Amino acid sequence: MHALKTRVDHALGVFIAAVFAVLVTCVVWQVFSRYVLNAPSTVTDELARFLFMWVGLIGAAYTLGQRKHLAIDLLMQMAGPSNGRWLALLATVIVGAFAAVVMVYGGYNLVQKTLASGQLSPALRLPMGYVYGAIPFAGIMMVLYCLEFAAGVISGRIQPIESDAEVPANGPQT
Repeated sequence: MHALKTRVDHALGVFIAAVFAVLVTCVVWQVFSRYVLNAPSTVTDELARFLFMWVGLIGAAYTLGQRKHLAIDLLMQMAGPSNGRWLALLATVIVGAFAAVVMVYGGYNLVQKTLASGQLSPALRLPMGYVYGAIPFAGIMMVLYCLEFAAGVISGRIQPIESDAEVPANGPQT
């Protein structure tokens, strides 16, 4: 499973970098066309909004997989190594359940309903279901990362608490 995670990490990293490069290009062109040419481009404006949504959602999934997301782990540090593992697993189950129910299930239903309605974006004339496809895709990635993290914590391959300073087993001293 760790080899699969490495491949997924690489693929998502390349995808995010490529989408971000196109996003920056769209924004630069939008600024140039608006202020230099006095003819703003509606296509790049809309495309930049859609790409920003994809980068944000897929980037959040990637960040979760790298364990670089914002986390307040004071409770886990105070609980000690064995209880900290259980708290890390509980937090992972909660995040995974949210991603599965809200992002994958709810996002998939949103995509299906939007595609069925035939809603198109104003400038690009893209089916909006494709734009909203970032939600279930990011949710699937988050669920996979949660499964990999939970398996690593259970097997002992991953330590849930990473800190620069060691905290005593009975908690921080005051």
